[in-house]
Amino acid sequence: MKYYLIVGEASGDLHASHLMRALKDIDAKAEFRFFGGDLMTAVGGTRVRHYKELAYMGFIPVLLHLPTILKNMKMCKQDITDWQPDCVILVDYPGFNLKIAKYIGNEKRKVKSEKFANGHVPRIFYYISPKIWAWKEYRIKNIRRDVDELLSILPFEVDFFEKKHHYPIHYVGNPTADEVREYLRSEECGVRSEATDISHSTLHTPPSSKKLLALLAGSRKQEIKDNLPAMLDAVEGLQKDYRIVIAGAPAIEPTYYNMFTRGRDVEIVYNETYPLLAQAHAALVTSGTATLETCLFGVPQVVCYKVPLPKILGYLRRHLLKVKYISLVNLIADREVVKELLAETFSVENIRHELLQILDGEARERMLEGYAEVARRLGSQKAPETAARIIIEKLTERIK
Repeated sequence: MKYYLIVGEASGDLHASHLMRALKDIDAKAEFRFFGGDLMTAVGGTRVRHYKELAYMGFIPVLLHLPTILKNMKMCKQDITDWQPDCVILVDYPGFNLKIAKYIGNEKRKVKSEKFANGHVPRIFYYISPKIWAWKEYRIKNIRRDVDELLSILPFEVDFFEKKHHYPIHYVGNPTADEVREYLRSEECGVRSEATDISHSTLHTPPSSKKLLALLAGSRKQEIKDNLPAMLDAVEGLQKDYRIVIAGAPAIEPTYYNMFTRGRDVEIVYNETYPLLAQAHAALVTSGTATLETCLFGVPQVVCYKVPLPKILGYLRRHLLKVKYISLVNLIADREVVKELLAETFSVENIRHELLQILDGEARERMLEGYAEVARRLGSQKAPETAARIIIEKLTERIK
């Protein structure tokens, strides 16, 4: 069968490449065409556009590149029409992907589509569902109208979509949990998979009996600028008993970090986040997938996220925002497992206080118990394999 995939960022490239491999394992004749990245290209098929030509985040960048975005969208629609795939698999990136879904959905609702041969309009699968539970909940109307099957990687989304909005979805497992499990297995066996080929040399040199404190301050310059200085101030003076190690973001040059680390007794490693977490005693983490990774490695953490206009955000969070938490750990557990410091609660003093609480003692043990609950809720099924099986089953039913 013919599969057309669309991703808009690096994480989508990673998850889609795993899904493509899983589809090939079941469907030996699978053909791929995609908007994607280098990892998808390595699996095989035809790359139409690199995701970097799509990845504009924020109002101003989108506005400045609007002609390019619209040109790519028009080109994508035409390319799908010309290639006539059996399905289109949308991976996250809702701003672009929901418009593609609407285009195909419009063809599907016609009595007879003139753009697709014999009215054979491709089915729409959405892998890694849009996070409309956090913002833009009105998009459920578009999803219900245009998306045939929604494949979720977060277990709490099942209740949101099915109970609140009466829209059935498939929870397929969580790819981050898959990747951490695979890494830990590879370490136990003394082998490295392609996805986890990371050197430990930096972390092992020089040898030290000190425990590690990991600082994960985000992947974008603005996140690092906002969060890393407070993190560094919070751990100042702990170097006597701990090695302070920053997980450097691959896309950020070392000179940028030097502006914040100059004169401080800290280390920085690149492309070694998993080895760092595998050895860390505790961590300070900016919200995002890193909070879930830290949880799955069993590392107690404090979530720190500085935001502009903290008092206003604090008010909105208490009275208007639809989610109680910002970290995936707490969202999955549906309770406060890890302490989240943002808005008015973000301060050096609070970060240090919460960090000291989890270095040992009851608070640390309670957090680790909460981590076990999160792991249970995520389950053990492998997301790419489960998603691939559902996609092929649904396509096969259609043929029958």
